[in-house]
Amino acid sequence: MSMLEVNNLTVSFSQEQGEIAAVRNVSFSIDEGETLAVVGESGAGKSQIFHALLGLQAKNATVQGSALFMGQELVGLSGRGLNRLRGNALRIVFQDPMTALNPYLRIGLQLTEVLQVHQQFSFAQAQRQVLQALEEVKLSQPERCFRQYPHELSGGMRQRVMIAMALLGSPRLIIADEPTTALDVTVQSEIISLLRKVHERHGTSMVLITHDIPLVAGLCERIMIMYAGKVVETGTVQEIHQQAQHPYTRALLKATPAKQVSRGRLATITGQPPDPGQLAAGCAFAPRCTRVDGHCHAAQPELLVLSESRRVACFHAEGLS
Repeated sequence: MSMLEVNNLTVSFSQEQGEIAAVRNVSFSIDEGETLAVVGESGAGKSQIFHALLGLQAKNATVQGSALFMGQELVGLSGRGLNRLRGNALRIVFQDPMTALNPYLRIGLQLTEVLQVHQQFSFAQAQRQVLQALEEVKLSQPERCFRQYPHELSGGMRQRVMIAMALLGSPRLIIADEPTTALDVTVQSEIISLLRKVHERHGTSMVLITHDIPLVAGLCERIMIMYAGKVVETGTVQEIHQQAQHPYTRALLKATPAKQVSRGRLATITGQPPDPGQLAAGCAFAPRCTRVDGHCHAAQPELLVLSESRRVACFHAEGLS
């Protein structure tokens, strides 16, 4: 059963030059207890999807389409309705915990407030649950952390605090938006391991937004590849890693640093992601693609079904030959 069902979601922004679409007709679903990775370069529209669903989009944004979360429509939901969901069933872990946490308030106050406001806990009740959550995310001195300010913690510790905050109230879906971006490689691995344990222990559905395909292998079951605001390929982690169909997906995999160490040269994707306000008529990836032909410049490929788990939007996908 789908916990989240998104259909034809479009997020556009009003600019002086007109409407610019950052997310274009995106559809996907997340089942109960499932883990999904949303992968793509900066500007692909990954975060904008979930910011729109959570009501965190900019004031000049327009959201169209449908997003049913546990049967409730999120698009057009009032601020009060969204706030109830954000404080209980639906949580987000932001990529920069230093800006997500209030620098003027102690950690304990920020976390207990979640339970006091959304579940009417007393301070003593909230404190007990917060200390349990801080212990669960492997902070060695929960009581000390409870009394500290964000600047007194390392980047990895602050991200653990954000995960602890997301756990409060037993959410049904956690969205981790680039949770390891500002962390070194060792701490990145620890955070992904922590998220995996949270998923296994609580059965929480989870979305990992990232640009790093290898990072998702230890946590997610499915991958959704995005480019220029659209989904270009979906599949299981194994399918994407072993039989990627879209040229963009294959390019991302080839650009993985771990695969290039022995060769001494890092593979790159030529060119830059397109300006969403100046997209050409054809495939958005055509200017950077090694398999491009006239058809690619003339028309946009639709997201077609290759199998029960596979979707790809490319005229040259092997499954279509």
